[in-house]
Amino acid sequence: MILQWWMNIALFFGIFIAIYMVIIIVFYTAILITSLLQLRREYQLNREQTFEEYANELYTKPVSIIVPAYNEEAGIIQSVRSLLSINYPLYEIIVVNDGSKDSTLNKVIEYYDMKKIDKVIRKQVETKKVKGIYQSAVLPKLYMIDKDNGGKADALNVGLNFSNFPYICSLDGDSVLEADAFLKVMKPIMDSNEEVVASGGSIRIANGCTIQNGHILKIGLSKHPLVIMQIIEYLRAFLMGRIGLSKHNLLLIISGAFGVFSKQWVIKAGGYRTNTVGEDMELVVRIHRLLKEANLNKKIIYVPDPVCWTEVPEDITYLRRQRRRWHRGLFESLWNHRKLTFNSKYGSIGMISFPYFWLIEFLGPIVELLGYIYTIVAVFLGGIYLEFAILIFLLSCIYGSIFSMAAVLLEEWSLRKYPKITHILTLFFYSITESFWYRPLTVFWRCEGIWQLIRKEKGWGEMKRKGVSE
Repeated sequence: MILQWWMNIALFFGIFIAIYMVIIIVFYTAILITSLLQLRREYQLNREQTFEEYANELYTKPVSIIVPAYNEEAGIIQSVRSLLSINYPLYEIIVVNDGSKDSTLNKVIEYYDMKKIDKVIRKQVETKKVKGIYQSAVLPKLYMIDKDNGGKADALNVGLNFSNFPYICSLDGDSVLEADAFLKVMKPIMDSNEEVVASGGSIRIANGCTIQNGHILKIGLSKHPLVIMQIIEYLRAFLMGRIGLSKHNLLLIISGAFGVFSKQWVIKAGGYRTNTVGEDMELVVRIHRLLKEANLNKKIIYVPDPVCWTEVPEDITYLRRQRRRWHRGLFESLWNHRKLTFNSKYGSIGMISFPYFWLIEFLGPIVELLGYIYTIVAVFLGGIYLEFAILIFLLSCIYGSIFSMAAVLLEEWSLRKYPKITHILTLFFYSITESFWYRPLTVFWRCEGIWQLIRKEKGWGEMKRKGVSE
């Protein structure tokens, strides 16, 4: 009797996992179709001609670029150099040294001939103590702020307080921008008459590329399997996920590596929160919430073409830390604003975005992990349980590998950043293998992030950089 009871539970559990995965596949199929249509519409345009008029200072909006830097000595000089050569008429660069323990501060001061200046910072958001402000003697639009360590969010808030322009851009200290990236990410803001309050660009992986003096000379693929899988993962997240969500103003994430915000709305939202590891998502959610509560028809969008190249972990230890941290940040953002979930007052954000991020993005790894365990157990049980295990495995392959293959095809069809056919074939081959090794790893790491939440563990965890520019 007890054995039969357990068998019934196992059968029910298999049905539940299968139905859950079918729902996910249907949802992602809808997002894929939306992304295909949107990309097709955009790339029928003459893109070079489209951006020419925006290079004129009369039409552009000035931007303050904030670069938080903590132990970024390996890549900070090259990142700043790439910013100094971007094709944009009016901007300033604010490097914020967040109490680095390495030579980040001294390298920037020496390389760019920075001189200490006296300037009053208007404190619109509370931050840690500022120890010094520097300005380049040869490049007046380049500033460096030295402050006590307070984390990335606190560094961004210092830059926010110091900034002189109406739009701010957060950019990671290990990132390199393409020359026209700012024109492209700012175009929707300029076209919308301030209806668009935030705009994010694509993040691509610089490992394997040839970058010299802050300029991308040659796009290539790393030989590390972990890096190649992250490239595929980024293609899927940006070209599939964010295009589809952005189309209907459902986007809850603008990458902290490259995003532009209306300064007034960031200040109204209270700046970046320092008590979360997911400050970028949390800010976007908070701005959405303010807009809905004020009943304003404004948008937060994603633009696929402006590209920022950044370094990703090549070591499994650092990648594991990153994924656990990301999942903790996701939960913190959702939990802090949980009242939005299934709340019609917040429109599609409350009725679609929040349920999606709760049920699929946050809880998904738990269900997937249980699915792996069920599959292993079902092999020994045999019979109908084995049939469900095969079904779950096939659904997992569709959810993982097939959608990743579709993302690679979207890249080749639209942006075509990878110049060689061998690059696409390599990405395509690796995407086929995703469900067999990489996805189970990331699922386990994200579940570890949930376990860290339960244990109330704090902190980012150190991330070692080697630098991507020569």
